[in-house]
Amino acid sequence: MRRRRTLGAMLALLGAPLAGVAQPSRGTLRIAILDAASEDTQRHHWRAFLKRLAELGYTEGRNLTVEQRFAKGATERLPALAAEVVALTPGIIVANGTPAARAAKQASATIPIVFLGVADPVRDGIAASLARPGGNLTGLSIISSELGLKWIELLREIAPGAKRFAFLGDTSNIAGTRNFDQLREQLRALGVTIQIFDAHRRDELGRSFDAIARERYEGFYLGNSATILANRDRILQFAAQQKLPAVYPRREYVDAGGLLFYGADLSVSYLRAAEYVLRIAQGAKPAELPIERPDVVRMVVNLKAARAQGIGIPKSILVRADEVIE
Repeated sequence: MRRRRTLGAMLALLGAPLAGVAQPSRGTLRIAILDAASEDTQRHHWRAFLKRLAELGYTEGRNLTVEQRFAKGATERLPALAAEVVALTPGIIVANGTPAARAAKQASATIPIVFLGVADPVRDGIAASLARPGGNLTGLSIISSELGLKWIELLREIAPGAKRFAFLGDTSNIAGTRNFDQLREQLRALGVTIQIFDAHRRDELGRSFDAIARERYEGFYLGNSATILANRDRILQFAAQQKLPAVYPRREYVDAGGLLFYGADLSVSYLRAAEYVLRIAQGAKPAELPIERPDVVRMVVNLKAARAQGIGIPKSILVRADEVIE
């Protein structure tokens, strides 16, 4: 790691270390996980979440029970899955992604809900404010809306003069499409055009690839939604075959052969979510726990992938990268 960039300080209430927190109260904590993505793509994150909970005093088989429900990218299933989770009467629900958080909120107004991976909790009606969420939800947001313009700037550094880009995203995610609309308006003033294509439905993905290739888009960036992760290998293969510069919002893509990652380290969110669960289990009210935003963004460049695709990475990017994969 070469250096880090800070977007802002963590909110004080949750930024303090948990070394001195009280031991978990007696009795078994029952939590339920609701995730819009598939279990295969999220398993490592939820393992880290449970490991952190164990470090904080809650261990499966001793004083913790966990129920998990995955929509496997079919976000239309989330309301039914949320109702199923609520019927289990868990002490806390942990919801990953805006669609899952919204479904959990609609299913229960009383069970505490910790969310992560939500782009704009206030605008999406999930929370009243970041400082005081109100209601029964709190958690961790992401910063994809603020990074959209930066992703395009990086693509234009890699492909100078390029003006036509594609956005591959989950078109069923209202928050993601709204952020895209905002970015499209910003780019219009710069003479840059961008088009959205679906990337989470397997049957639509092939058509998206065909259109991007046929219409000669000059690069693309990918949506942050975890529902897209199941198609990771197909997306990376397409980018390599077409020799298209691409920017990814998750480290997983670059580790698997993608060109460039720029964004927050989402793995930290799962560890922080465990800490929210602990605080609520100890009596804190979600309404009074501030929503946390990532305070660090990182850039990782896969130079090996760049050479294989015949894409030059300018020094202006390399000197800013936190890590370069050779």
